Amino acid sequence: MDLHEFQAKGLLRSYGVPVPDGGVASTASDALRVAKELKGDAWVIKAQVHAGGRGKAGGVKVVNTFSDVYDVSSHMLGMKIVTKQTGPDGKIVRRTLIEKATDIKQEIYLSFLVDRDSEQHMIIVSSEGGMDIEEVAENNPSAIVTERINPVTGMGLFLGRKIAKKIGLDSSLLNKFADVAHKLYNVFADHDGMMLEINPLVVTGDGDIVCLDAKMNVDENALYRHPKIEEMKDYGELEPQEVRASIFDLSYVSMDGNIGCMVNGAGLAMATMDIIKSYGGDPANFLDVGGGADVNKVREAFKIILTDPKVKVIFVNIFGGIVRCDLIAQGVLNGSDEVPSDRSIVVRLDGTNVEEGRKILEEGAAKTGLTIVTADTMADAAQKAVELAAGEEKPAKKKTSAKAKE
Repeated sequence: MDLHEFQAKGLLRSYGVPVPDGGVASTASDALRVAKELKGDAWVIKAQVHAGGRGKAGGVKVVNTFSDVYDVSSHMLGMKIVTKQTGPDGKIVRRTLIEKATDIKQEIYLSFLVDRDSEQHMIIVSSEGGMDIEEVAENNPSAIVTERINPVTGMGLFLGRKIAKKIGLDSSLLNKFADVAHKLYNVFADHDGMMLEINPLVVTGDGDIVCLDAKMNVDENALYRHPKIEEMKDYGELEPQEVRASIFDLSYVSMDGNIGCMVNGAGLAMATMDIIKSYGGDPANFLDVGGGADVNKVREAFKIILTDPKVKVIFVNIFGGIVRCDLIAQGVLNGSDEVPSDRSIVVRLDGTNVEEGRKILEEGAAKTGLTIVTADTMADAAQKAVELAAGEEKPAKKKTSAKAKE
């Protein structure tokens, strides 16, 4: 789950991490009020969307007068931010963060991540802050320092001082940097963070260290431990399909392809996307209905896929262990009844009650005119789905069911 910058900074502030004074606005009048309360002679107005690269897309502006605060906020609120992370559809700006401008002497990049290889947290720091870390890694990899964090000792002050020396910070800043890094790590670890990125972390003209930006992502599977974090979820930033999936406790992630996937089990879902790619196709989503899915849950999952306009073909890939294949089949037919569609459905069923499931699909296709293509293997099904999505092969118009042989 992504947090907005102002939400992440609220967490940082509660841990004593230095961040600029600021406030959130949803109208230009609110922005003007915040700026006047902050006082000062310069302010930064930042679009609050779940995406990096806002500055290059016009989502970060520095202004010097109250009239500019109002005018810039009026323009920014409601605008569409398009960056590499948003895709071509972009994100609509519904809120802005107004902060007092900071006197910047030096910019530093700092982030905490989960390193799956070592099963530890990792800190990444670079003396070249304010830039995309990917660009720094490509152009000047020696400027990046990485350290794995021992889960027992945590982010001790000693490690912070060590990193500060490696990036060439002045000796007078070693303890300040170590203290800020230590507090940032506590925020990250205490909230089951997947990523916390401060870019830039700045040294001010007065010799202080301040977090000028904050991007944070937390593990959705751990939200039951953090009810206050869960309340921060901004449904306006999610795809409509993702919002509906969350209501029915479905694991759904929207993607850019045209083959909708409905699978039971995260591992099988990943394998399904991989095999679609191996045959030259592109999955439109990750959708795991879970091992204990019932007819209603499957129906809702299928409806979610059908409401995605990008989807040309639906690939249902089920291994019936806990969940029964006949329940999956009935859920597919129920979903098709509620959201009529002429899109082809490729089905691979195996496991518990597989024959009953296939019979339900065949009979349902005969009654409704649905185009259902069945397959014995995952490879057969993936190949059929990719061919249908590309328009290379189409079942005969009156044909409602086809069986792919190995």
